[in-house]
Amino acid sequence: MIAFVSGGARSGKSRHAEALACALHAARGGRRWYLATARASDDEMAVRIARHRRERDDGWHTLEAPLALAAALAEAGEGDSVLLDCLTLWASQWLYAGGGSEAEGEALLARLMETARGRDIALVVVSNDLNEELPPADAETWRYLAFLQRLHVRLAREADRVIEVVAGLPIDWKPAGELDEETLE
Repeated sequence: MIAFVSGGARSGKSRHAEALACALHAARGGRRWYLATARASDDEMAVRIARHRRERDDGWHTLEAPLALAAALAEAGEGDSVLLDCLTLWASQWLYAGGGSEAEGEALLARLMETARGRDIALVVVSNDLNEELPPADAETWRYLAFLQRLHVRLAREADRVIEVVAGLPIDWKPAGELDEETLE
């Protein structure tokens, strides 16, 4: 099962994705993994990372993978549940911190989903919807947004479930039928 959870900044998408990953874990068993892509690049990010760690219960196994998503996913076993938070940061680091080309990034995401399906890993991917902002003025920001949106389109097409979170409320654009919303509350 692959789920894609998107939304604007501070919309509640990470909280909803965590609840979904917990519900999948409860239904499936296995281990629960938090695949973190953030780097503590400044004080604000370090505080946010520390807060996220405090808010998670002890049942999570954390993998920090700013770029190496496939290597991190290799740690998860068959039947495990993995929360990847977040694709937005991963995409920016991929383009600007030595990951590789856009085509290589898209191929890596495709392999990640293929691996998850092949090993029966429930994968919940969180990402910001940045395309609802005002259009950027510079070409490099357009390049990043185009790359991120291609990743989103691929994810949405291949995911079993697609959820957008707006003001803390989930909108199920592509329900999988595996879990109902009452299970997540």
